Amino acid sequence: MQYPTVDYEQGAVLLLDQTRLPHEVVQLRCTTVEELVEAIRSLSVRGAPAIGVAAAHGVTLAADRLLERGMDGPELLAELQEAVDRLEASRPTAVNLHWALRRMRAVLEEAVPGGGDLRERLHREAVAIHEEDVRLCEAMGRHGAELLPERAVVLTHCNTGALATVGIGTALGVVYAAVEQGKQVEVIVDETRPLLQGARLNTWELAEHGIAATLICDGAAGWTLATRRVDAVLVGADRIARNGDVANKIGTYPLAVLAHRHGVPFYVVAPYSTLDLDLATGEEIPIEEREAGEVTACRGHAVARDGTAAFNPAFDVTPHELIAGIVTERGVVREPYEENFRRLYA
Repeated sequence: MQYPTVDYEQGAVLLLDQTRLPHEVVQLRCTTVEELVEAIRSLSVRGAPAIGVAAAHGVTLAADRLLERGMDGPELLAELQEAVDRLEASRPTAVNLHWALRRMRAVLEEAVPGGGDLRERLHREAVAIHEEDVRLCEAMGRHGAELLPERAVVLTHCNTGALATVGIGTALGVVYAAVEQGKQVEVIVDETRPLLQGARLNTWELAEHGIAATLICDGAAGWTLATRRVDAVLVGADRIARNGDVANKIGTYPLAVLAHRHGVPFYVVAPYSTLDLDLATGEEIPIEEREAGEVTACRGHAVARDGTAAFNPAFDVTPHELIAGIVTERGVVREPYEENFRRLYA
């Protein structure tokens, strides 16, 4: 891609502005924590792993700005903790955000007031998180590719590729890895209402990689599964409870029900940073609700009468019994999920 999904230079977090795709490829420069928080909330950067990486770099950005003002000692640490709090509050469901910021907060908690290398330690940790995501994506891709036949048709929901991570992606990363292995893969892309991440982002990204893609309305997924060959459904995740329940982009749950009805294996692809083993089931996952205007309008054009009420959950929860396997960087986890997660990630 012309620009990386997330990058950092001293004094700015650099983002590929996904609100401008597919018609414009624009790099957004966030020079304050407030600008980065708004970019996360407005979905200029989105995808659970990418949000986590961006937020980690945001803590380094906060340090750069505070040090420019000559701040030091306990006051510096307090201001940085406040910056972490603001970033952590930007979106509630994707646990990768909180995972990355816990790592950055740990650096702050170990800091000695007046220690001159704090900024560099924050930067090193953010870079480590960034580089780890690249490796996690590659490992998930290898494990997931083994699930696909030599000629495969997969159906996917929302964007789960390079735009959602800083590596090759989660669910789409499996597609890229399979193609790299010489397999022929066609992708059926749900449009992903209300913000059209499938239509706007998946089709653009797949075209950039030269991979055949067919766009369908979300409501056509059931008939597609009933009448066309589909070898697997591949989706990402924003948070996974220890029993294997998965929160992902709204529309994932009905897709899992449909796949189960038609005997198509439904796989979730996510790194360990998406696991929340403190939560027993998906009922405990906080679900973000966004403003009604995203439903009553599409890309700035009204599609409903003024004043129409709308319910706009950004995510839903797919019960573990509908999931054939969860592809992680350590392999494919299957039932019983709680036991196997504990075994892999004790």
